[in-house]
Amino acid sequence: MSTVHIKPAPVTPEEVIAVARDRAEVVIDAEAREAMAASRAIVDGIEREGRPVYGVSTGFGALANTFVEPERRGELQHALIRSHAAGVGDPMPDEVVRAMMLLRLRSLAMGRSGVRPVIADALAGLLNSDITPWVPRHGSLGASGDLAPLAHCALVMLGEGWVRAADGTRLEAGPVLERAGLEPITLSSKEGLALINGTDGMLGMLILAVADLRHLLTMADVCAALSNEAMLGSDRPFQPELHEIRPQPGQARSAANIHRLLQDSEVMDSHRNDLAHAVQDAYSMRCAPQVAGAARDVLAYAETVAAQELRSVVDNPVVLPDGRVESTGNFHGAPLGYAADFLGIAAADVGSISERRVDRLLDVTRNRGLPAFLSPDPGVNSGLMIAQYTAAGIVAENRRLAAPASVDSVPTSGMQEDHVSMGWAAACKLRTILDNLGTLLAVEMLAATQGLQLRLPLIPSPAARAATAAVAPIAGKPGPDQFLAPVIEQVKHLVEGPTLKAEIETAVGPLE
Repeated sequence: MSTVHIKPAPVTPEEVIAVARDRAEVVIDAEAREAMAASRAIVDGIEREGRPVYGVSTGFGALANTFVEPERRGELQHALIRSHAAGVGDPMPDEVVRAMMLLRLRSLAMGRSGVRPVIADALAGLLNSDITPWVPRHGSLGASGDLAPLAHCALVMLGEGWVRAADGTRLEAGPVLERAGLEPITLSSKEGLALINGTDGMLGMLILAVADLRHLLTMADVCAALSNEAMLGSDRPFQPELHEIRPQPGQARSAANIHRLLQDSEVMDSHRNDLAHAVQDAYSMRCAPQVAGAARDVLAYAETVAAQELRSVVDNPVVLPDGRVESTGNFHGAPLGYAADFLGIAAADVGSISERRVDRLLDVTRNRGLPAFLSPDPGVNSGLMIAQYTAAGIVAENRRLAAPASVDSVPTSGMQEDHVSMGWAAACKLRTILDNLGTLLAVEMLAATQGLQLRLPLIPSPAARAATAAVAPIAGKPGPDQFLAPVIEQVKHLVEGPTLKAEIETAVGPLE
């Protein structure tokens, strides 16, 4: 997708990702310009009539009852942006900032915010010129949306504030705009407020997280299957008829994946009729689809929330086609905060059960004949012992991060904003949890493929052969100890990227 057209209609998650990650060009269609011009005409009419309307002729937040003279309303909007650009901390990643800007542009184009089309053009200009505002990590409470992060974006449109260079350094915005041939904008009434009063930061992070977790859950099924195979587990618990009698949709899909991945394996065939084989495998093996499947169902809920928010006008006040300008609470981030927190809980648990399988693979008393810590020479060598320590530490961190942010609230703005969502915080920590989950699955992928190599000359499943062929050039065969950190890092890139999944699907067919 090289071009995304902005209309007075929702964008898709795929379009958000195309702009955020692949830098697709943004084009504002004529119908969006007409919708914005129509809503702006209503605001201009209010100006002429001299009516007191929040955000047009009054102050903001606790100052909502303070009337502002017409000649100072442009000044008011500029002052709003400068004062609200008060974030601190490390900068947010480019993909988050780009998603946030696109989503604010989308909301303005719906024609309910009362801004001139030139404001939308300025946002599109930043995106198409690959100018990314420096947006600090801390500042948003998810109350009137993501006020501080969006203000840092808007400030760049004014030719002020900071942008993030390609090398990560911080630059003054004015000269960067000048080099790109972009003119700073001058705000009129209502426009500054419209640029910052939205849930676009937390929505952007949620959309990106949904895409990332969808992939990671498929890879979690792959890792569970490989670990099960390496530990001489049974494929019988994954038979479809056993999941039809508990019709949880995500569970059925995960079970189908694992069952498919375990077929055509000499390793699995080697113990099917062995009376000494365990009647039941441990929960971390047997219940893999119940855990990952439940996470899939949480993902489906989060996808629904994100899709609904993409259809929403999130601003305050909003300009209705009949001429009314009404205050709303639509900027409150509770729906997105809950979804992000719920995803964080699910992803943390998927990582937790993955670590438990790694621990079993390394434990000579439970791994059914493999050497201790998967080292052919344990004692002199420690094998993957400390890789499991790393996984255990990450699981502990993810459990702390899984504590929901959305149950917290710190009143602000003189008690006008007395119950906030913390949706930005929920989405930020979700990104950390997902990054940690990628590492946990990488450790399991490494352990499982090493274990399967130790089962030779038994030939593993086609899925396992594809995975081992990808991991072996990085990790080598089980043998003397090596510097593990870069190995884990490279296997993580394999797990998170599309290539390994595609190679496994070539071997076994499409996975859910």
